[in-house]
Amino acid sequence: MAFLDKVFKREEPINIEEFLNSLDVEEETMYEDVDAFVKPLSLTSPEDAERVIKEAKEGNIILLNIEALAKRNALKLKELVTKIKEQIMEIDGDIARISHDRILITPSKVKIIKKRIQA
Repeated sequence: MAFLDKVFKREEPINIEEFLNSLDVEEETMYEDVDAFVKPLSLTSPEDAERVIKEAKEGNIILLNIEALAKRNALKLKELVTKIKEQIMEIDGDIARISHDRILITPSKVKIIKKRIQA
Protein backbone atom coordinates (compact mmCIF):
# COMPACT_ATOMS: atom_id res chain seq x y z
CA MET A 1 0.00 0.00 0.00
CA ALA A 2 2.81 2.40 0.79
CA PHE A 3 4.09 2.03 -2.78
CA LEU A 4 0.72 2.99 -4.24
CA ASP A 5 0.47 5.94 -1.88
CA LYS A 6 3.78 7.24 -3.25
CA VAL A 7 2.77 6.66 -6.87
CA PHE A 8 -0.61 8.37 -6.59
CA LYS A 9 0.40 11.00 -4.07
CA ARG A 10 -0.69 14.47 -5.07
CA GLU A 11 1.93 17.16 -4.80
CA GLU A 12 0.94 20.24 -2.88
CA PRO A 13 1.19 23.40 -5.00
CA ILE A 14 4.21 25.49 -4.08
CA ASN A 15 3.77 29.19 -3.42
CA ILE A 16 7.25 30.36 -4.39
CA GLU A 17 6.59 33.98 -3.35
CA GLU A 18 5.61 32.88 0.15
CA PHE A 19 8.68 30.66 0.36
CA LEU A 20 11.07 33.40 -0.79
CA ASN A 21 9.48 35.98 1.48
CA SER A 22 9.92 33.66 4.45
CA LEU A 23 13.71 33.78 4.02
CA ASP A 24 13.92 37.15 5.75
CA VAL A 25 11.32 36.62 8.48
CA GLU A 26 13.90 35.98 11.20
CA GLU A 27 13.85 38.57 13.93
CA GLU A 28 16.73 40.98 13.58
CA THR A 29 18.81 41.10 16.70
CA MET A 30 22.07 42.73 17.59
CA TYR A 31 24.80 40.76 15.91
CA GLU A 32 28.08 40.29 17.64
CA ASP A 33 31.40 39.43 16.10
CA VAL A 34 30.55 40.41 12.51
CA ASP A 35 32.85 42.24 10.15
CA ALA A 36 30.22 43.76 7.86
CA PHE A 37 26.55 43.90 7.00
CA VAL A 38 24.68 43.77 3.71
CA LYS A 39 22.22 46.64 3.87
CA PRO A 40 19.32 47.24 1.50
CA LEU A 41 18.88 50.98 0.96
CA SER A 42 16.86 53.14 -1.44
CA LEU A 43 18.19 56.13 -3.33
CA THR A 44 15.68 58.98 -3.47
CA SER A 45 17.60 62.04 -2.25
CA PRO A 46 21.09 63.49 -1.71
CA GLU A 47 20.81 62.43 1.95
CA ASP A 48 20.41 58.83 0.82
CA ALA A 49 23.57 59.15 -1.27
CA GLU A 50 25.46 60.41 1.78
CA ARG A 51 24.18 57.46 3.83
CA VAL A 52 25.32 55.01 1.15
CA ILE A 53 28.80 56.51 1.17
CA LYS A 54 28.91 56.46 4.99
CA GLU A 55 27.85 52.80 5.12
CA ALA A 56 30.50 51.80 2.58
CA LYS A 57 33.18 53.69 4.51
CA GLU A 58 32.10 51.72 7.59
CA GLY A 59 32.78 48.51 5.66
CA ASN A 60 29.21 47.52 4.79
CA ILE A 61 27.89 46.22 1.47
CA ILE A 62 24.91 48.11 0.08
CA LEU A 63 22.15 46.76 -2.14
CA LEU A 64 20.82 50.04 -3.53
CA ASN A 65 17.30 50.30 -4.93
CA ILE A 66 17.18 53.01 -7.62
CA GLU A 67 13.75 52.19 -9.04
CA ALA A 68 11.77 55.14 -7.64
CA LEU A 69 14.33 57.79 -8.59
CA ALA A 70 14.86 56.27 -12.05
CA LYS A 71 11.13 56.66 -12.74
CA ARG A 72 10.94 60.21 -11.35
CA ASN A 73 14.16 61.95 -12.32
CA ALA A 74 16.83 60.31 -14.47
CA LEU A 75 19.13 63.36 -14.31
CA LYS A 76 19.07 63.37 -10.50
CA LEU A 77 19.73 59.63 -10.51
CA LYS A 78 22.78 60.13 -12.73
CA GLU A 79 24.06 62.97 -10.53
CA LEU A 80 23.70 60.98 -7.29
CA VAL A 81 25.12 57.74 -8.68
CA THR A 82 28.10 59.66 -10.11
CA LYS A 83 28.72 61.20 -6.68
CA ILE A 84 28.47 57.79 -5.01
CA LYS A 85 30.77 56.20 -7.60
CA GLU A 86 33.45 58.88 -7.14
CA GLN A 87 33.44 58.45 -3.36
CA ILE A 88 33.44 54.65 -3.56
CA MET A 89 36.41 54.68 -5.96
CA GLU A 90 38.30 56.96 -3.55
CA ILE A 91 38.02 54.34 -0.79
CA ASP A 92 38.95 51.51 -3.22
CA GLY A 93 35.44 50.07 -3.13
CA ASP A 94 33.39 48.91 -6.09
CA ILE A 95 30.02 49.56 -7.71
CA ALA A 96 28.01 47.63 -10.29
CA ARG A 97 24.48 47.43 -11.60
CA ILE A 98 23.12 43.97 -10.84
CA SER A 99 19.56 44.35 -12.15
CA HIS A 100 17.30 46.89 -13.78
CA ASP A 101 16.64 48.66 -10.48
CA ARG A 102 19.48 47.55 -8.17
CA ILE A 103 23.09 48.63 -7.74
CA LEU A 104 25.60 46.75 -5.59
CA ILE A 105 28.13 48.86 -3.70
CA THR A 106 31.04 47.34 -1.83
CA PRO A 107 33.53 48.79 0.64
CA SER A 108 37.30 48.89 0.44
CA LYS A 109 38.98 45.65 -0.63
CA VAL A 110 35.74 43.98 -1.76
CA LYS A 111 35.54 43.71 -5.54
CA ILE A 112 32.66 42.71 -7.80
CA ILE A 113 33.29 40.30 -10.68
CA LYS A 114 31.43 42.07 -13.46
CA LYS A 115 31.91 39.49 -16.19
CA ARG A 116 28.95 37.15 -16.18
CA ILE A 117 30.00 33.56 -15.65
CA GLN A 118 27.88 30.96 -17.40
CA ALA A 119 26.60 28.34 -14.97
